[in-house]
Amino acid sequence: MTSQSTSSPIRRLHPNIWFLAIGSFLTDVSSEMLTNLIPLFLYIVLGVQTSIIGLIDGIAETTASLVKIYSGALSDRLGKRKTITVIGYALSTISKPFLYFAVTWEWVLGVRFSDRVGKGIRTAPRDALLADSAKSDQRGLAFGLHRAGDTAGAFIGLGIAALIIWLTQSGTAELTRHTFQIVVLASIIPAVLAVVVLALGVKEVAAARKDKNGLPSLSWKAFDKRFRAFLVVVIIFTLGNSSDSFIVLRGQDRGLSVLQIMGMLMTFNAVYSLLAGPLGSLSDRVGRRRLMLVGWTIYGLVYLGFAVSHTGAQIWVLFGLYGIYYALTEGVAKALVADIVPQEQRGTAYGLFNAAIGFSALPASLIAGILWQAISPAAPFVFGASLSLIAGFLLLTWVR
Repeated sequence: MTSQSTSSPIRRLHPNIWFLAIGSFLTDVSSEMLTNLIPLFLYIVLGVQTSIIGLIDGIAETTASLVKIYSGALSDRLGKRKTITVIGYALSTISKPFLYFAVTWEWVLGVRFSDRVGKGIRTAPRDALLADSAKSDQRGLAFGLHRAGDTAGAFIGLGIAALIIWLTQSGTAELTRHTFQIVVLASIIPAVLAVVVLALGVKEVAAARKDKNGLPSLSWKAFDKRFRAFLVVVIIFTLGNSSDSFIVLRGQDRGLSVLQIMGMLMTFNAVYSLLAGPLGSLSDRVGRRRLMLVGWTIYGLVYLGFAVSHTGAQIWVLFGLYGIYYALTEGVAKALVADIVPQEQRGTAYGLFNAAIGFSALPASLIAGILWQAISPAAPFVFGASLSLIAGFLLLTWVR
């Protein structure tokens, strides 16, 4: 009896949740083969400064943020999410092969721009579709499983990239152009498979239409005050949460080879993937805010650890602990949005939520790049840890 009760939430999940998780799994197999090598490609092969790397990440994420608002609102107006989601995944897939020909940082920026436009198109409708497909007492589990699939894909993608590096570089410590190009070619296959799985497997879920004659209102006052407060808190936190590219660079600065960095990233994704589902399900029982507070506290401590670390091994261990923060917060935050926003506003709400994070990513990455160059490589991490403490206090006092 106990065993049946424990397993029933999984059995009751809508098929969409599994297909969306599989699609994200395949997409991240593709994306993570490249994402964490791009800063190394820019820094080692093209000789780009960290401030430019931060600029590229910031512009790419801000572009995605602009698109997320419109695509989420459009899915609310149409009352349909699937088509927009699939188009977004397809655009990102089409952009990836062009990295093979990159010879300047501007070229990389162009590819990242196109890829993030695709992400911007798909993210809010996909999150709304996921929320629409989950029962109210399963939202944490649904988003947790989706994040687990996404992160398991990242683990596999990093493993494939690490294998390619090991086979092609013959012990060379730093990334080469040839190796990067092989990884780009390998990344195309799972990206195409992801689009096929989503197009054939996911079914549309009927959603209430907020406004049949035009786009839903983007008025700040149209949303629940809890959602507005939550957005402000998330923005404050994200201003200190710069691109993880700086953690990768910190690892190299402390002596990790390219292959060791890939191992470090795999450790992070293994921890994240294993914990995302159980912790998401836990949030259905004990509350989202409580888990987010724990996660942000861990984040602050880990970032302080990055600041004072002296060896590559320390960075590796800390990055594994960093996966616990992600598992405690990423899916849980999206489930919290679904809790406080009605169905007919969810596409727009997820667009605003993801946009708030993306818009904050530009100044966050720029600040981190400037602090790294002007003060020390430790400075961005001290700054991020400080803002996480402030955001945690505001989450505790503002969001009920």
